[in-house]
Amino acid sequence: MSLLERLNQDMKQAMKNKEKDKLSVIRMLKASIQNEAIKQKKNELSEEEEVTVLSRELKQRKDSLQEFNNADRSDLADKVEIEISIVSEYMPEQLSEDEVLDIVKQTITETGAASKADMGKVMSAIMPKVKGKADGSVVNRLVSQQLS
Repeated sequence: MSLLERLNQDMKQAMKNKEKDKLSVIRMLKASIQNEAIKQKKNELSEEEEVTVLSRELKQRKDSLQEFNNADRSDLADKVEIEISIVSEYMPEQLSEDEVLDIVKQTITETGAASKADMGKVMSAIMPKVKGKADGSVVNRLVSQQLS
C-alpha cells in the first residue's frame, strides 16, 4: 500500500472518529505530497520522494517546537508535539544510534576519510543511506566524533 493510499484510509478513519488534529495533519501531508508531485511534474512520487517530503514536514515541526519552547509558548508547543507524533507514524522505522554508528564507520572506510576536512564527503555519502531513517543532527554528531 502506497503512502497516499494509507493517508486516504487514515483520513477517512479520522473523519469517522472525529479526530480533528489527526485529520488536519493528514490533509497537510497529502497536500505536501501532491504539491511535490506537481512541482516535479509527475503523477506519483516514488517511495523515497515521499519519505523526503515527510522528513521535511517533520523537520519543520521540530524546528517550530524548538522555537515555541524558546519563546515559552507551551500552548503552541503542545499542538506541534501532537503533529510531530502523527507525522512520525508515517515515517519509516528509525535506526538506533548503534546502527547509525555502524553505517558511519562503514562509510568512513569506503570514502577513505581521515580528518574533519573530509566531513562533507562522508556526510554526502551517508545521508542517502539513512534518508528518513535517522536524524541528520545525530549523523553529523557521530561523523564528527569518528573523524576527530
